[in-house]
Order: sequence, then C-alpha cells, then structure tokens
Amino acid sequence: MKDGAKDEIDDSTAPLIEHLAELRTRLLYSLLAFVVGMIACFAVAGPIFNFLAAPISRLLIEHGQEPQLIFTGLQQGFMTQVRISMFGGLVIAFPVIAYQLWRFVAPGLYRSEKNAFLPFLFASPVLFLIGGAFSFYVVLPLAYDFFLGFQQFGAGGPIPTAAELAAGASAAPDSAVGIQFLGTINEYLSLTMRFIIAFGLCFQMPVALTLMGKAGIVTAASLSSFRRYALVLMLILAALVTPGPDVITQLVLFAAVYPLYEISILLVRRTEKKREAELRAQGLWDDDLETETAEEKP
Repeated sequence: MKDGAKDEIDDSTAPLIEHLAELRTRLLYSLLAFVVGMIACFAVAGPIFNFLAAPISRLLIEHGQEPQLIFTGLQQGFMTQVRISMFGGLVIAFPVIAYQLWRFVAPGLYRSEKNAFLPFLFASPVLFLIGGAFSFYVVLPLAYDFFLGFQQFGAGGPIPTAAELAAGASAAPDSAVGIQFLGTINEYLSLTMRFIIAFGLCFQMPVALTLMGKAGIVTAASLSSFRRYALVLMLILAALVTPGPDVITQLVLFAAVYPLYEISILLVRRTEKKREAELRAQGLWDDDLETETAEEKP
C-alpha cells in the first residue's frame, strides 16, 4: 500500500450491519428527495406537459390543425400527470441520489480513486442533459414532422375544425377519405420520454468507455479496431430507438452518437498515456513487456 497520507482507504472496518444501516439511510434520503420532487412536479404538471408538448404543438399549427391532444380513458388525464410528476421528480432528485450513492461508495475508495471518479460523477448528468436537449429540440421535430406527413387532407386542405364547421365550412372538402392525427396524451408522452431517455443514455458513451479504459477493460487500440463493428451496432441502435422507418431521424441519431465514440477513443488514449507517465515516474513501466504485448495483438 502506498503512503497512507496520500493514498489510503478511509475507515471501512465497520461490520456488515453498519454498512446495511448506512445503505438504508442513503436509500431513505434518496426516496425522500424523489417524493418531494414528485410532489413539486405534480403541482406544476400542466406547464411541464405544455413544455413537453411544444414540438407537436408547433407542427400541428404549421399543418393548419388545432394544437390539441386527446385522452380516451377516463383515468388517462390523471395518470399522465402522475407520470410527468414521477419523471420530473426523478430528474430533480438525481443530484441528491447521486450524492447519496457517492457517500455510500466513497469510504471504500482510495483517495486517488475518488479524485479520478469525481469528474465522471459531474460529467454524467451534464451529458445526459445534452443528449435529452438534442433529442427534444432537434430529433423530435424531425420525427414528428415525418409522421404527420402521412395525414390525408385532400385538395380542400386540412379537415375542418369544430369551430370551422360551426361557421359553415364543409365537413368533406372533396371525395378523399380524411386521415387526421388525433394523438392521445398517453401515447405522445410515452414516445417523447422514450426519445429523451434513449438519447440521454446514448450520450453516456464517453463516460462509460473512459471508465472501462481506466479499469483496463478496454484500450484505445481495441476500440479503434472495433470501429467497423461499432458502426454497424450504432446503425442498429438508431433503428431500434427511433420509431418507424424514419431514415432521417435514424441518420441524425447515428451522426450524433458516432462522434461520441471517437471522443471516447481519444479519452481512453489520454488515460493510457497518463497511466504510462505515472508508472514511468515510479520506475514500474516495462517497455519490453509492452512491446511483446503489442506484437501479440492481431
């Protein structure tokens, strides 16, 4: 073990029952933060839903339709507010949950490991927010505009609204059968949240691969050699995450995720160089062993 003043494990000799009690305390704090955030979001669930519905609202107006969604079950309006409050509560409580997790795990880490892990603890939520924002402001409008394009209004334009019918508009502008989007709030919210979460998780790639590089699970060379297969996997992921045969949205997702893979390779390579410099400074780096290892790789 290295110098105790610089690199030592904190007090971790507590018996199992104390660790379980500590875990229970951290879980209770996390649950309390989630409940408080959920209650706060339930009180403002309407404005939150209006914000989430902004992409479809703008597109419906552009298509000459009323910006409205419906619900077909008596309980769907209430359950939508519950889902919004749960989603918002989790977002609000995430910093508290991450802090409680850190407080539980930190005593078992070396001081150097803590310093190495902290940047990733801050980078992870930032990248998730960037991915979610990219999905909400870039991808969702493209995807929803694609799907709304399958409506059929006929030569007379959009199907008249209730107000237009009351003013004397014709209910059937021509002989074409009208096909109009009447989305439910439950379906729209599910699709929107799935997009946001999926993109947020995809943007965690640099964090995940860099941590794996620090642990020695992957190397920059292995990631570079795996690039051709990673391209195929990213295309498959884009097809699975984006609903329907929307090629434009799939390409947008692929164009956003692939640079993250290249950034991950650079971060892992930087980590390897830093580790090599530290081992050389300590006189523990073996050039002959590294040369033999490199020659054995295909």
